[in-house]
Amino acid sequence: MHRFHLPPAACGGSRLELEGPEAHHALQVLRIQPGECVQVLDGAGHRLRCRVESAGRRTVSLAVLEREEVAAPRFEITLMQALPKGKAAETIVEKATELGVSRIVPLISERVVVRLEADEAGLKAAKWRLVAIGAMKQCGLPWLPQIEAPVRLQEYLARPQRFELSLVASLQPGARHPREYLAAYQAEHGRRPASVGVWIGPEGDFTPEEVQAIETAGARPITLGPNVLRADTAAIYCLSILNYELLSPA
Repeated sequence: MHRFHLPPAACGGSRLELEGPEAHHALQVLRIQPGECVQVLDGAGHRLRCRVESAGRRTVSLAVLEREEVAAPRFEITLMQALPKGKAAETIVEKATELGVSRIVPLISERVVVRLEADEAGLKAAKWRLVAIGAMKQCGLPWLPQIEAPVRLQEYLARPQRFELSLVASLQPGARHPREYLAAYQAEHGRRPASVGVWIGPEGDFTPEEVQAIETAGARPITLGPNVLRADTAAIYCLSILNYELLSPA
């Protein structure tokens, strides 16, 4: 079944309209026809099974057959990712969406090569949101992560943090496996953390001063193994570990 995205405000009625890029994809790429069944995801926890009523030149009309409300994830994971070079940022957004993160915060740290002006940062965030929508549709996920515009590390650290557990991938001595911190949290609180923040550095990692500032803000240093990983690999690896640990039976 083909999947499409419409924002929640456009999904309230019994009839829906695909317009713009979604309609173009449906009409010109998928060549859908009246009578076909498709799925619409609103990114806010709803899946809608629909029947194509009509396919015009620029719009597609859908009749809603069934609405499914999917409960919010039990665990909210926020990825604070220092911006990598090239297309790696898009890969991270795509895979992080597939792995169910709630929020992605692109960071500009000292060793980040990419430099963006304010207007470019907004355009980048909009582009990454389209990547996330594509990943959401591919997976059939009903939840779309919030993607912020790039922000300087020190500016983000100045914001109040409300993670129940905050972890920073570190190449410094003394880093521990994420499982140890998750086990310690459960032993202390009798449950797993409902919100987890994960910090991933750029190529060359955060500077020691940045790691110290992140740890001072409450993050615990974690190791991702003996190998030095690329930034995109580190993000996917760390999110995969957290998914396994948080979703496995207690």
